[in-house]
Amino acid sequence: MFSNRIYCGEINANDKDREVTVFGWIDRKRDLGGIVFLEIRDITGIIQAVFDSSVSAENAELADSVRSEFVVSVTGKIRERTPETVNPNLPTGNIEIFASDIKILNKSLVPPFPIDIRDSINEEVRLKYRFLDLRREDMREAMLKRHRMMQITRQYLSDHRFIEIETPILNKSTPEGARDFLVPSRINKGEFYALPQSPQLFKQILMISGFDRYFQIVKCFRDEDLRNDRQPEFTQIDMELSFVTPKMIMEIIEGLIKKTVKEITGKDVNYDFPVMDYDEAMSKYGTDAPDTRVGIEIRDCTDIFINSTFNVFSSALSSNGVIRGFAVEDGGRLSRKMTDDYSEYVKKFGAKGFPMFKYNDGKFEGGISKFITDDEKAKLVEKFNLKEPAVVFFSVDKEAIVNSTLAHMRMKIARDLDMVDNNKLNFLWVTDFPLIEYHEEDKRYYAVHHPFTAPLPEHAEMLDNITPETARKMKAQAYDIVLNGVEIGGGSIRISDSAIQSKLFSVIGMSDEEARTKFSFLLDALQYGAPPHGGIALGLDRIMMLLLQRGSIREVMAFPKTQKGQCMMSEAPSPVTEDQLNELSIRVVRK
Repeated sequence: MFSNRIYCGEINANDKDREVTVFGWIDRKRDLGGIVFLEIRDITGIIQAVFDSSVSAENAELADSVRSEFVVSVTGKIRERTPETVNPNLPTGNIEIFASDIKILNKSLVPPFPIDIRDSINEEVRLKYRFLDLRREDMREAMLKRHRMMQITRQYLSDHRFIEIETPILNKSTPEGARDFLVPSRINKGEFYALPQSPQLFKQILMISGFDRYFQIVKCFRDEDLRNDRQPEFTQIDMELSFVTPKMIMEIIEGLIKKTVKEITGKDVNYDFPVMDYDEAMSKYGTDAPDTRVGIEIRDCTDIFINSTFNVFSSALSSNGVIRGFAVEDGGRLSRKMTDDYSEYVKKFGAKGFPMFKYNDGKFEGGISKFITDDEKAKLVEKFNLKEPAVVFFSVDKEAIVNSTLAHMRMKIARDLDMVDNNKLNFLWVTDFPLIEYHEEDKRYYAVHHPFTAPLPEHAEMLDNITPETARKMKAQAYDIVLNGVEIGGGSIRISDSAIQSKLFSVIGMSDEEARTKFSFLLDALQYGAPPHGGIALGLDRIMMLLLQRGSIREVMAFPKTQKGQCMMSEAPSPVTEDQLNELSIRVVRK
C-alpha cells in the first residue's frame, strides 16, 4: 500500500535487519571493484545501498549500469555501517541498505548541471531546467518549509476564528498604483477582466457581509518592474477583521510570526515587536522600512550649518534643501579609497556627493573638516555624541534625495564593515503613515497606502479643507511590519463611512462619476451597515526569503519568472495564433 511506503531519509538505526523497498533518483555512484555503492535520493533525503557481486553478480552489474538521475527501486535489508564507513554528513550516514534487488524504472539524460552541486549555477540555466533544480537540497528545503509555513498559518488563523474564503481571480480593472494584468473577455467583446493586485475590495465586502474574520493564502498579480524581492505573481497571507483596532491586529500577527519563525528556523522570538511611527523612522533611518540591526542613526544638521560659508552647504540650504548625516565608529577601517568610492556610489540615488570628515581624539581631519567652524564642530560633537574614532558622512540636497542616500549608505557601509548580524531577526512595526501626498509635478494628491485607508479619527475633518500643508499633517491608521529592513506586510483600518470614502475619492481627484464607475459595489455596500474593520496582508515569499536567508524570492518559489517577467522553462509569455486573436476581437500593434 502507498501509505506504507518507505522513504529514504526516514530510515534509521531502529530499522536494523528490516527488509525495505525504497524509490528514488540516483544521486551518486561508486564502484569499488565488485562492490557498487548507490546513493538514492527522494523528497526526504538520501540513503546508501550496497550491491555485492559475490552475492548477486546480476544485481551488481545492473547497479553499475545506472547513471545520475536514473529512477530506481531498491530492495534489501537495513544494516549498520562499519565505523570507518559512517558518513557524518548524512542523517542516514550510520546505516545502509544491503541490496538484494534493483529495478530501473526510468532512465535520464545527462543533466545540464550536477544535482548535488553546492556552488552557484547560472540562474537562467537553473530556471530553464527548474524540474531538475527543484531536486537540489536547498530548493527542496525551501519548498518543504514553504509548505510548512502555509499549514502553520491555516491552523493558527483557524484557531483564532478566521474563516478561509476564496475571492475572484477575474475581476474589474481599477488602475491605482501598479499596472493591472488584463484578460480579454471572449463573450463580451472589447471588454477585459483584470487579475487582482490584492483581494482588497472583496475582503471589505466580506466584512459587510458579516464574516468578521476572513483570511486567504492568495495569488496576486502586479505588472510592474521586477527586483529580487518582486515577482509579477506573488503570494499573500491576506486577512480582514471587523470590530478591531490596529493593536489587536498587531497582536494576532505577532503571534503568527513568532510561531512561524520557531517552526521554520527553530529560533525563539521572545520580545514584543517595537512600534515606531513613520516620522521617527524617516528621521532616524531615512526609510519607512528600517533595518534596526545596525545602530547607525541619522541626525538632522540643517540648524548647525544654517550660517555656513561652505558653498556646498549654503547653496543647498538656499534652495530649501536639508543637511543630514550619520557617524560611523569604524575603528580606522574606512580607507580613503572606500570614502572616495562612496562619493561616486551615492550618485545612483540622485546625490551629487558624500561629504565627510574623520573624528579622532577630539580632532576633525580630512574631507570637509577645513570648512567647518569651531562653533559648528562643537555642535557636531554634541549632535553625534562623538567619543570614539569615527567618520561622519553628510548628504546635502532635497529631503527625498537625502533620505534615500543616507538610508542606503548606512546599510552599505555597515555591510562593508561587517557590522550586520545576519543571525538576528529584528521585527518592527511602523505606524501612522501619511494618508495622502501632494505631487508637485501633476498638481494633485495621491493616496499613500490605498484610497480605502482611514485617517486617524482626529484628522478626518481635514479632508473638508485640504491643502499641501494640511496633507503633510494628515496621518492614516496604517501599519507596516518590517523584518531586517524589508517590509513583509502592510495594512490599515479601512474607511467604513461612505461619506468619508467619497470625500477621500474627491481629494485624490476622482469625480463622483469615476468613483461610481470603479467602485460602485463597495460604495453601495458601505451604506448597508458596514462594521468598522481593518486588515493586513503578509508577503509569504518575502518572509520565506528572509527566514531562509536567500538572496531572492525566486529561491523560495517553485516556478518564478526572471527579472524580464519570463518563465524560462515554459517559455511564457509567448505569441498566440491569429485565430485566437480574431476570436477575442484583438489586433496586436507591433512597434
